Amino acid sequence: QVQLVESGGGLVQPGGSLRLACAASGFPFSNYAMSWYRQAPGKERDLVATITTSGDNTYYAESVKGRFTISRDNARTTVYLEMNSLKPEDTAVYYCNARFINIDKWGRGTQVTVSS
Repeated sequence: QVQLVESGGGLVQPGGSLRLACAASGFPFSNYAMSWYRQAPGKERDLVATITTSGDNTYYAESVKGRFTISRDNARTTVYLEMNSLKPEDTAVYYCNARFINIDKWGRGTQVTVSS
């Protein structure tokens, strides 16, 4: 059974940090590009960061570049999102995505709230 389970969300003050994790199972993780998306209330789901299968290449949305870092551990079938210098506008539900050609898999999301 395919599963993507996000964890690590929570409430943090502006300027703080969080580390999200997405544990994958039920599919060949190392064959899939992995991404983090986020969706704020009333807004569309947006791509935050992507990492290729080997981890050699990454992509970041302009809004998080320099503050967020995506990484993966293929042995542990887990992808991470290190988030630093968090801002209130980073508040959203963060979703893990696995993509292989035209196959997409999604987790259920984890809430991140940045507020004082």
